[in-house]
Amino acid sequence: MTTNTQPAPLTRRNFLKLGLGALSSLAVLEMGAASLFFMQPRRLEGEFGGVVNAGLVESFPVGSVTEFPDGRFYLVRAADGFLALSNRCTHLGCAVHWQANNQHFFCPCHASSFDQQGDVQNPPAPRALDTFPIEISDGQVFVNTLRAEKRDRYTPEQVTQA
Repeated sequence: MTTNTQPAPLTRRNFLKLGLGALSSLAVLEMGAASLFFMQPRRLEGEFGGVVNAGLVESFPVGSVTEFPDGRFYLVRAADGFLALSNRCTHLGCAVHWQANNQHFFCPCHASSFDQQGDVQNPPAPRALDTFPIEISDGQVFVNTLRAEKRDRYTPEQVTQA
């Protein structure tokens, strides 16, 4: 008795099944990779979630408050340095707006207000506005918006010396 050890020849039907399976697997891998890429947080240079180059130190007069909408912060130039304040209210996270005529930040959601250093002037906000770290290099002001620093109130140590 003889045994046939040769594999069965590849029929056209089996070839099409194998090809269709390989193409389907490739399509699933591509969709998975595209989904993972889409769901990753965006970290663009110069926008919120990265380091923002605010500009030259001399371009901010003492007492000025400058809004950076893409960075989601206000840059405050105090007499002794800079303070980068988050534009999110510490009550429920609504965007606060600088009102130059009243010299305070105002939250339109529940009427909280904050002074120029971000301290609460009118509750219900429970604490001062968050700050972002500042680095001054070669006369340029850089604000790191990767991580907001929580605080209860303003202290002079929070100001970055210019």
